[in-house]
Amino acid sequence: MTVLSDSEIEGRIKGKSLVLDPYDPRSLNGAGYDLRVGMDVAIPAGTHQLVATLERVELPDDLAGTLHIRSSLARAGIVASLALVDPGFRGQLTISLFNAEIEAFRMSKGDRFVQLALHLLSRKTQHSYRGKYQDSQGIVDSRP
Repeated sequence: MTVLSDSEIEGRIKGKSLVLDPYDPRSLNGAGYDLRVGMDVAIPAGTHQLVATLERVELPDDLAGTLHIRSSLARAGIVASLALVDPGFRGQLTISLFNAEIEAFRMSKGDRFVQLALHLLSRKTQHSYRGKYQDSQGIVDSRP
């Protein structure tokens, strides 16, 4: 798989084959896009909290995404449970953050917190995402 560059991501957004909405060009970086937190967040020390991205993500059938915690959050003691974003996924992403520090951690709505790296598949998938989190809005708890 090839990781898309900033110009490829921007071209796909302009061509409407990739949706990151609301899109902010300041969140675009050389090999990905920094997703922003969708609400004010305060995570007490030693606890975890589910947070949703501000952006709605819509991946076409030839892209998969991987999520990475921003290094500034990792340096502040934040650990994230991150997953693959499957081709065909549509919706806001819910991410579990754990505060391993001894003080509360705060973020404001719109702060960048995870990077989405986009990978070009060698060919379009035959099995687009059709799971229980399709079209998620806001924080979505585990769905059995």
